[in-house]
Amino acid sequence: MSAKRVDMHRLQELVRLHRLGRSDREVARTLRMGRDTHRRYRDALATAGLLVGDADDLPELGVLRRAVDAGVDRKVAPQQTSSAEPWREAILELVERGCAPQAIHDTLRLREPSFTVSLSAVKRYCARVRKERGVRPEDVAIPVETDPGEVAQVDFGYVGKLYDPTRGVLRRAWVFVMTLGHSRHQYAEVVFDQKAQTWQSLHVHAFEHFGGVPKVVVPDNLKAAVVRAAFSTTDEVAINRSYREIARHYGFLVDPTPPRSPEKKGKVEAGVKYVKRSFFAPREGLDRVTANRELLGWITEIAGRRIHGTTHRRPLEVFEQEERAALAPLPRERFEPIVWRTAKVHPDGHVAFEKRLYSVPWRRISEQVWVKATPSTVAIYADEERIATHPRRGEGPRSTDEAHLPDHRRDLRHRGRTYWESRAARLGEDVRRYVVEVFDSDDVVYQLRNVQASVTHLEKYPDSRANRACARALAFGNLTVGGLKNILRSGLDLEPLPDEKKPASRSPERPRFARSVHEILLSNLGDPS
Repeated sequence: MSAKRVDMHRLQELVRLHRLGRSDREVARTLRMGRDTHRRYRDALATAGLLVGDADDLPELGVLRRAVDAGVDRKVAPQQTSSAEPWREAILELVERGCAPQAIHDTLRLREPSFTVSLSAVKRYCARVRKERGVRPEDVAIPVETDPGEVAQVDFGYVGKLYDPTRGVLRRAWVFVMTLGHSRHQYAEVVFDQKAQTWQSLHVHAFEHFGGVPKVVVPDNLKAAVVRAAFSTTDEVAINRSYREIARHYGFLVDPTPPRSPEKKGKVEAGVKYVKRSFFAPREGLDRVTANRELLGWITEIAGRRIHGTTHRRPLEVFEQEERAALAPLPRERFEPIVWRTAKVHPDGHVAFEKRLYSVPWRRISEQVWVKATPSTVAIYADEERIATHPRRGEGPRSTDEAHLPDHRRDLRHRGRTYWESRAARLGEDVRRYVVEVFDSDDVVYQLRNVQASVTHLEKYPDSRANRACARALAFGNLTVGGLKNILRSGLDLEPLPDEKKPASRSPERPRFARSVHEILLSNLGDPS
């Protein structure tokens, strides 16, 4: 680091003393300067012609500074030369890209094997570079004044762990804050997650608390609100589809905060800090229910009635007098939280959403689809068309529409013996006995596939034939699918079983024109009488 410069006011006194004719020794002693220091500054000012003139008409401080900058040789001691100096160009390039010192250090360490500069040295060098570069127009923070009802800013702030009475455990908690830009009146609520459904519900609660809706909402770049933030004015902003739903319902516009620019929503940033410092810091051992109940009272009685540091007015008074009437009215129907999420169709023809599976037409396997979930339904979209709708809640881990499965395979999903026995019983008692016998035919190998194939094949025939085929298969001990199919294909089910009794034999009736043996003999031998 270079030596500290002499204050310009002391140099102004140095000029005055020289103009009064004081000696170098006296001037140095009076100003408490070293002789070498005095000589350097004296020579620089003399070169600029500033040591002569009226002692009562001294040069301006800016004139002195320019003379010093031009005439004083700012030598840097060797031990004060930064070890990062050889890498100046590379560091400057990364600083221009907006990289932080840690990122610059990591990048150069991986890119250049000979780079051995410490992180502390990089931090100091980056600070020097920024100081030399000076302030740029984009570094200037422009205070934005908003009209009543124009803008609301929203953000989360972590408040530590609070007790969750529903689970009986301590959980990480955040406070959601919505601050109205004009009055600085705010709404706050404690939550245990930042999911899209929670995010929407918090907006609903905030709008109902204010009794209206602002024209523009400025959210932070969290996933529940903004899928991809805008990095410049030309970039497309992709708003979370769930957030679009609530924005359309209430009629507000979304203006996402640029990345790494918390100052762009400074009103709510300050509001979050105020809530954390003034409400949560003095309180301990809160549970979520108690915290939210006390927080609403604190917003009205304390936060709303304080003198705001920027507006020098009470937020609640400004809100009641100027901003409440400027808010858009609430819609007639309360918003029902909607969650949009992408999902991939599994090989079993289902998509997963919140630990439950929902079927889609089987030809959509391996495709990316959109899942739209409300508290009561789950709808699935592909190519912007709805392809399936299910109730969101239900028994079991799956919700399957039989029509979504292939015709010849949909029944194979039923794996229980009870199901197939009851299905066989619908065809008849002999079919049911056959299925039970097949299941019991092997005490090691599960005969489910054999039963599935047999029952689905029997259902193609009339119940009478199916039952006679099963009865014949049981009679001959043939419990294979192939044997059952052969019986039906050959029509053996139409033949009587071996143990079935044959009708009793009887003499055939005498044909109408037939003669008995006695008559034939008489006719040939003649009448003996």
